[in-house]
Amino acid sequence: MTLLTTVFAAIICTIIWYKNAPKSEMRVDILCWMYWGASIMWLVDAIFEYAELQAEYFTPSPVEMLNDFYLGLSVVALGLVIWLTILLIKDPNGVVKASLFKNN
Repeated sequence: MTLLTTVFAAIICTIIWYKNAPKSEMRVDILCWMYWGASIMWLVDAIFEYAELQAEYFTPSPVEMLNDFYLGLSVVALGLVIWLTILLIKDPNGVVKASLFKNN
């Protein structure tokens, strides 16, 4: 479930990035790289887990699947937090700067 969650997040981000590629103001490419990196990490984990468990790998318990899904959602949420932090620091549209230096 972790692999599926991060792959779906990576695919969605890649579509959004590709659609807005010429502008690239929101730096969605950073989010894409994080999610594709996490997907590759979970793929390697799945390969090694399959090598260890063989056929049992394909029959996880519902609790294991739920835990893996929560872990996948946590990875997606952490990626969003990191991306938002980078976005706020870089401030491509000057929104943070304008709100900080706004004269009343």
